[in-house]
Amino acid sequence: MTSSTILLTGGTGFIGSHTAVVSQQAGYDVVIVDNLCNSKKSVLDNITRITNTAPKFYEMDICDTDKLRTVFEQNTIEAVIHFASLKAVGESFEKPELYYENNIGGAESLLSVMEEFNVKKLVFSSSACVYGVPEYCPIDEAHDLSATNPYGETKIAIEEILRSQYAHDSAWEIALLRYFNPIGAHSSGLIGEDPNGIPNNLAPYVCKVITGELKTVSVLGSDYDTPDGTGVRDYIHVMDLANGHLQALKKLPEFECRAVNLGTGTGYSVLDVLKAFSKADGKDVPYKIAPRRDGDVGQCYAKVDLAKDFMNFETKYDLEQMACDHLNWV
Repeated sequence: MTSSTILLTGGTGFIGSHTAVVSQQAGYDVVIVDNLCNSKKSVLDNITRITNTAPKFYEMDICDTDKLRTVFEQNTIEAVIHFASLKAVGESFEKPELYYENNIGGAESLLSVMEEFNVKKLVFSSSACVYGVPEYCPIDEAHDLSATNPYGETKIAIEEILRSQYAHDSAWEIALLRYFNPIGAHSSGLIGEDPNGIPNNLAPYVCKVITGELKTVSVLGSDYDTPDGTGVRDYIHVMDLANGHLQALKKLPEFECRAVNLGTGTGYSVLDVLKAFSKADGKDVPYKIAPRRDGDVGQCYAKVDLAKDFMNFETKYDLEQMACDHLNWV
């Protein structure tokens, strides 16, 4: 019996690389497409070291439909996990047109090629930012959709495109996975979050302060309506998130076109995260209070009943383990 071949767009990125690992360990043949705009080719060597199997790799931009078509011509792709996108909230305000062209255009290019080759199984990397300013927490999948930044607008737009695709052709099987805040790293310490330049996300920024590359963590806002005034988020270990994709692949025939939250169901504040990293490192992480960032919300954490009941998925790792594994990576 031959293995199923799955395509991971953006597969050398943070979440993509961990999903490549668990996918290969589960017996899938993995093909990765990535333009390396926010990742490094060396990730491929480390995926190979962890799994003893080298994923097939194409360095290209999925917006280039002709090039993407060659991937489908050269491989019998059975399903696609679509990670590839620009994802920095702050940058999306500065370059909204770039985000629309890259994220929405890339999705449309991918869908057109999938349609051409009759590949109709798709797991889409969406985001909790589609909930905008939450009307209530924990947030369930029925919450109204809105966006506080152009990045979030692209995720909503792509979800709508995929719902339209399914409405047009119910042969499609589409999972819309709405991630909350992934941190942590593979226990080997070989792969993890490694953004180019100054990190936009909290955990890699904290790690650069711990390693001395940056002086202090800027806590963006201390006057939110939360227990300690700092922003509250649902942090999920990247290995839990990666395994969530495997569960989604297994359940795809039942998804139709369904959205599912992937989080822990627990809200942690910025100061909670700093305490966890301080404990993992054995010394306090220096921080200063700074103004709120445009587009940020006070609290955002998931209701995870659907992931448990429909996908049979539950997270395994707590915040302390997330911090330890993230530090082990750096």
